[in-house]
Amino acid sequence: MSNDEGVPMGPDLAAGVTLASIPEGGVLAGHVGDEPVLLSRRGDQVFAIGGRCTHYGAPLGEGLVVDGQVRCPWHHAQFDVCSGRCLGAPALAPLPRWSVQVEGDRVRVGEMLAALPAATPVRGEDVPRRIVILGGGAAGTAAALRLRELGYDGALDLLSADSDAPYDRPNVSKDFLAGSAPAEWMPLQSPESYQERRIDLQLDCEVTALDRAARTLRSSDGRQWSYDKLLLATGAEPVRLPVPGFDAANVHVLRSMADARRLIASLDGARSVAVIGAGFIGLEAAVALRARKLEVHVIAREPDPMARIIGAELAAQVVELHRSHGVQFHLECSPSRYDSAARQLQLDSGATIAADVVLVGVGVRPRTALASAAGLEMEQGGVLVDACLRSSDPHIYAAGDIARFAWHGQRTRIEHWVHAQRQGQCVARNLLGAGQAFADVPFFWTHHYGIDLRYTGHARDFDEARMEGSLASGDACVRLLRQGKLLAAVTLGRDRQNLEIERELETAVA
Repeated sequence: MSNDEGVPMGPDLAAGVTLASIPEGGVLAGHVGDEPVLLSRRGDQVFAIGGRCTHYGAPLGEGLVVDGQVRCPWHHAQFDVCSGRCLGAPALAPLPRWSVQVEGDRVRVGEMLAALPAATPVRGEDVPRRIVILGGGAAGTAAALRLRELGYDGALDLLSADSDAPYDRPNVSKDFLAGSAPAEWMPLQSPESYQERRIDLQLDCEVTALDRAARTLRSSDGRQWSYDKLLLATGAEPVRLPVPGFDAANVHVLRSMADARRLIASLDGARSVAVIGAGFIGLEAAVALRARKLEVHVIAREPDPMARIIGAELAAQVVELHRSHGVQFHLECSPSRYDSAARQLQLDSGATIAADVVLVGVGVRPRTALASAAGLEMEQGGVLVDACLRSSDPHIYAAGDIARFAWHGQRTRIEHWVHAQRQGQCVARNLLGAGQAFADVPFFWTHHYGIDLRYTGHARDFDEARMEGSLASGDACVRLLRQGKLLAAVTLGRDRQNLEIERELETAVA
């Protein structure tokens, strides 16, 4: 942990601290040289691990210690507080470790230790010899990496329809679109890391057939893969609107890096952009487009964008924040026609907007055609899975945007990046026989003009939104409830409280 000038904060752990200063069951944040370090104590043993999250570098000393884990205050990654092992996404790499010397009541941190040894290979009659993962997004990539971390040493194929190796998709509508995150920041792993882990990553791989009886997959170019166990993590695709003129080259959707590159290329010489949809993706894109000094119009059917997600009071403040940064809203209307030659977007309200580029951001649909055609049990557009994320076929699991699972006694689908990663990690364990029910609390974050909102839980039909603080003050919490029961919360400037609410929801589910 360091201050705004980058100076390490807390005690110099190389110089030493008293044993009593390290809380039992908690952590003491300090530093070794310029490196933030956390000390933890378990009985007579003391451990030293890195104090900076391996995801986006958040100060873990400001996080929460729960059941032997330290949880990141920004995006809720989870690490073993003794070994530094990464336990829960969005971080995918472990923390560094240091040696510790305990002399009487004095504790000193020594040299950095080598990486943790690889897991013992998992073998046995029940361990699948070949696992195929279909989908190179959040769930699929996290599952593949976790399988190798757990010691799986069988054949492992990761088939992705994307043209880019697995990347940080949440950043596509944020810094990457704004131009402040270069392309080299986006990959989750280096290309070499997949080879080192013996993960056969296939890009531009469009699988068109699933034969459950033969346990094979076939791609559009005729290639075939056999499997003992299969994870379907095919994700979702953007909804496209059947509006006249929306087939023009300068009308875009935003889901992949390829989508973002096409959109960015079309902005050359543009002055104004119309964003259809005022959900988080649409509004994040509006932030990024304003950063490029473009005139931005947001068109939405609802009178109060995002009120059904984060509550009317906070939603109104978010909209006002966007207005204060020059975004023009056109609410309670929809696009009716786009003239790409004249660069004019007509609305069903009768208004016309000058728009050199149109971005459609009205949501996504799960990519379930393959699963449905193969005869897997479906429900309301998703693949129905049990508590362990296993489909109606015992050899096939589903995770991420396509999985319809039980949450708080009701079946649902959740389209969050971290949640998909956690489901993939759970499936990895279950593919090796863990039989673990998935119960992680959903979480996502969204960024607007330097303000980060963090959302934990899942409130599909809340009937009350209790708000403390305000967006303007940089300090707020909205609790979303149904019949007095807490379902979710949105916080601003209250990262520790968000973690505590996550823990409260975990306990309620358990």
